[in-house]
Parts: sequence; structure tokens; C-alpha cells
Amino acid sequence: MSLRKRISLLIFVDSCIVFFSIYIGYFVLHPIENPFNYTFLLLSALTIFMAHHFFALYYGLYRKVWEYASIRELVSIAKAVCFTILTVATIQFLFMGDILIRALSITWMLHMLLIGGSRLSWRVFRDSYLIGEKKVNKAEKRTLIIGAGSAGSMIARQLLNNTDSPLKPIAFLDDDCTKKGLEIFNIRVMGPTELIENVVKDLDIEHIIIAIPSLEKHRSSYLMQKCLDTGIHTQTMPLIEDLLTGKVSVNEIRDVRIEDLLGRDEVVLDTESISMKLTNKKILVTGAGGSIGSEICRQVAKFEPSEIILLGHGENSIYTIDMELRQKVSSVIKIIPIIADIQDRQRVFDIISTHKPDVIYHAAAHKHVPLMEYNPMEAVKNNIFGTKNIAEAADTFGIKHFVMISTDKAVNPPNIMGATKRFAEMIVQNLAKKSNTKFAAVRFGNVLGSRGSVVPLFKKQIAMGGPITVTDPNMTRYFMTIPEASRLVLQAGTLANGGEIFVLDMGEPVKIVDLAKNLIKLSGYTEDEIDIYFTGSRPGEKLYEELLNDNEIQDKFIFPKIHIGKANPINEVELDYVLDKLKGMKVEEMKDILIGLANKENIQFPMGSY
Repeated sequence: MSLRKRISLLIFVDSCIVFFSIYIGYFVLHPIENPFNYTFLLLSALTIFMAHHFFALYYGLYRKVWEYASIRELVSIAKAVCFTILTVATIQFLFMGDILIRALSITWMLHMLLIGGSRLSWRVFRDSYLIGEKKVNKAEKRTLIIGAGSAGSMIARQLLNNTDSPLKPIAFLDDDCTKKGLEIFNIRVMGPTELIENVVKDLDIEHIIIAIPSLEKHRSSYLMQKCLDTGIHTQTMPLIEDLLTGKVSVNEIRDVRIEDLLGRDEVVLDTESISMKLTNKKILVTGAGGSIGSEICRQVAKFEPSEIILLGHGENSIYTIDMELRQKVSSVIKIIPIIADIQDRQRVFDIISTHKPDVIYHAAAHKHVPLMEYNPMEAVKNNIFGTKNIAEAADTFGIKHFVMISTDKAVNPPNIMGATKRFAEMIVQNLAKKSNTKFAAVRFGNVLGSRGSVVPLFKKQIAMGGPITVTDPNMTRYFMTIPEASRLVLQAGTLANGGEIFVLDMGEPVKIVDLAKNLIKLSGYTEDEIDIYFTGSRPGEKLYEELLNDNEIQDKFIFPKIHIGKANPINEVELDYVLDKLKGMKVEEMKDILIGLANKENIQFPMGSY
């Protein structure tokens, strides 16, 4: 039905209701055999007719979508009816000197009943018959909604009204004890969230939706874990603020992701201080095609620098992030892709001298522990000498800020990768003591979803039907998301005074085997379907990682969720000697010296070597 026809129909229905209600109201009190002033009645009828349509138009009663009517629409009806009756009473008093209060009271009640009923009857018909008939023959999944607040009721209503949804809300769970036993849209609140397992079994639940977007992260993580433990497909919803402001819709319920189970709030940026450092500035990112480097570029772009210089060795990865940024921000930010190897010292110096960035984020590195055990010289060339080239170029050309991406594997490392990253930290810390450039390093735990990390490997193994290979049942790691890691880098750049090592408070370490089990559940399988096979530790691996060693620990946070470690640079004489001799050393001797220096052991250098 067109809008014009729809409005015409509503006006006709209302006109009939208005005339009949006032006549019925008067004749209830004044039967026909009782003499009555029909002029008085006719004046009242004409007044109520005109007043009703005026207030109906004013409050938009003819333009509302009544199949989705709620309290707001009923309030609009009540306002229109009340003001209409008050207008009639005023006219009666002014022209007739009397107000028939009882008759107008009956008229008011009939208006509310008939006009409200005429509007809501369409919704009742739609919900009971149109939607019901469409859903009756569809296979529906019995759905449990966790959270009986505004978000949960919004989800339930959407599912009930959506004929295309296969989900049928069966029950609510909510920790508010006052809601137990109550019903929302005829769906009962069964009790607190402690009953998840029992309700799933008793009601044959096939699907779970967690609808408490304002819940603290650790509590949300706990609920997600309990839901996953039932083996039922679990989803969650966006923030309620995003729903209410229209940024996303209720339909954007998503599957629970592995990062949802980390159980901590993500770092909140001090956007004002970051804007001061990045807006209208030139930013260079090394390793810009990698997982962390590319996300740093995305995060940096939000602050509208004048240029982003993408430096990387891999042609395809630089092409990918270059095209992505050009599509999003090329109209306001100049994007400069550069293919170069940071081991090429002259090329690095030429790039820095040509572009003179204000900030350098150094994310280029070899990071795979077992692979670097087999290729230690490549780790040395890239992680140590590559960092040395970039850092010294930054110092030479007076770059304002330099932030190096490091790793928790640099703490007491038993492997060459961690040792080279710790040595790279030492290079940066020593330069910080004498340079005008503000140098800093940022240590990450394992980054979920990054290339070469355990999660993509596990997902691939699950897709192939298993088994999942875990090195040791007791192995633990700290985990963070790619956006978290990138935000920490940006924030560190604003906090650095020179020589610091920044570390994110990543909560408790996670057992790798628990991560594997959760990924199996999130993929819709059980541990009986996907086996877990323990292979034993690989070369250079530790059972657990540390974020700061005993000499670096400071009690307080420099920023919410961010630790700062004390600077413990190596003796400059030893540093220069090792750098001078590294390329000529035998592999085993090189590994021993680097790991020893990284662990602050007393290294015996050859007599007369310095």
C-alpha cells in the first residue's frame, strides 16, 4: 500500500472512531427517550473531529510503522487523545457554559481503546499469522540468550520478527535475581548464568547468543568459555552503544573469536597525545607488509599524517598494504611504497635522508624461533645489523622518534632469535644515551593471527581434520591481538624519553593446549573429532615466556596497562666488539656470545681483542 493510500485509510478509520465514540459516550448517559440538546452534541462532534486530526498529524500518528509499535507510539496516541478531549472540554465551556465531564470521560476511554486497538491489531495479526505461518515449516534452532536486559530483549524481538532467521529464542539467563521467572516476549528468564550447562541439557539448546555487551571483559570471557564448554555454537553481539547509535545492527551478531577469550580489556589510547605526534607528520614503517607493520600503518592512518612511507622487502606484501591504504586514505595522506632490504646500509641511509620522516616504527625482523635456530646468521644480519642500520640512520639524520618492535622472547633467551632481538634492544638503548632521537622498544607476547603464529596453523590443521600438533602440554604463552600490539606501539612513541622498554600488561599466560581446545570448539568440533598430538619442544623453545627480567622490573604503570622496564644497556666496548666480530665468528661461538650477553652472563672475550 502506498503512503497516500495508507494515510487516507487511517484518517477514514479515525474519523469513524471519533464520531461514533462521542455519540456512544453521550447516549450511554442520555438515552434517546431522554430529551437532549443535539446542537451541543453536534458542536462537540465537529470539535473533536477537527481537534483529533490536528493532534494526530502533530504527533505523527499517520506516519508511524505500527507493526513495530512500542511504548513510544502508545504515548503519542495518549497525547493526541488527551489534548483532543481537553480541546472539546474548552469549546463546550466557552460556547455552552457547561462541560459534560462524564460523557467526555467515556469518549476518552473509547478513543484510547479503539484508536490504540486499531493500530496494534495490525501488529498482532502480523506477529501471530504472517510471521508465524512463514516460520511454521522452517527448521529452527532452539536458542538460549544470555542476558535479559535491553540488548537481550532487542535480540529476542529481532529473532521473533525475522522470518529469515533460523534461530528461535527459547529461554533467557540473567544474573539479576529479580528477573528470575519473569517473561520477555513470552520467553522465560530461567535464572542466573551459573545454570548454562543445566539449561542447555534440559531445554535441548542448539544455539547460544551472549547479549551483555557492557559486561567487563574478564566476566565476558568467563561466560564465553562456559558456553563453549557445552559444545554448543556460541555467538556474541556488538557494543550496545554501537547498536543504539546505528553504527551496527542487531543482525551483526558474530561468532565468538579466540581473542574474546583473553579475558582482559584492550588498551585505551591517549588519542590527544598521539595526534600531536602523528597528525600532519611523515611516518616511516619498516616491515610494513607484515602482520604488525601493516596494522601499524592502518592505525597511524587514523591520525591523518601527511605521509606514510611503507618500507619492506617483500614485493607482494608491500603491494597489498599499499593498495589497501590508497583505497581508504590516499585522498588525504600521501602513500609511498619502498622495496628495500634493511641489511643494505647505504640504501637505508639514502631512504632516511631523502624522506626525513618524523617518526620511524621499526617492525622488520625475523621472528620464527625454530627457523632461526637453523639459520642463525640470517637472524643476526636482519635483527641485529638491520636494526643497527635503521637506528643509526635515524640518529644521523635527526629523526625525532624511533620505536622498535621487540618480543618477550628477548628476556633470558635460550635461542638465537630472542638473543638477536635483545641485542637489537641494546643497540637502541645505547644510541638513546647519546642521541637527540628518542629511541624506545616495545615488547610483545605472541600476536594472535599474525603470520607464522600458532593460531593460523591450528586452524589449518583443524580444516584438514586434525590432528593439532602441540609441542608440550605445559607450554604457556602471553597473547595479544594485532590491534592491541599496534596501539601499544603508537602509545609508546608518545611516552618515550629515550631508552625505555615498554611492555603491555597481557594478563595471565595461556596454555597452548587450552588454546588448541578452544579453537576446536570454536570451529564446531569436539576433542573426540579432532585429536591433539604432542610433538615435544622444538629447538630454542622455552616452556614459558617472561616480559621483563628481574633487573628491568618496575612496580608502577607508566600508562594504564603499560609497564616500563629499566634501561640495562650493554657496555659499549663489548657492544662494539661483538658487532665488529659477529660476521667472522663461527655459528656456535656466535650463538654462545649472543645468548650470554642477552642473559647478562660474564662473557670471556679473547685477550687483546679490545
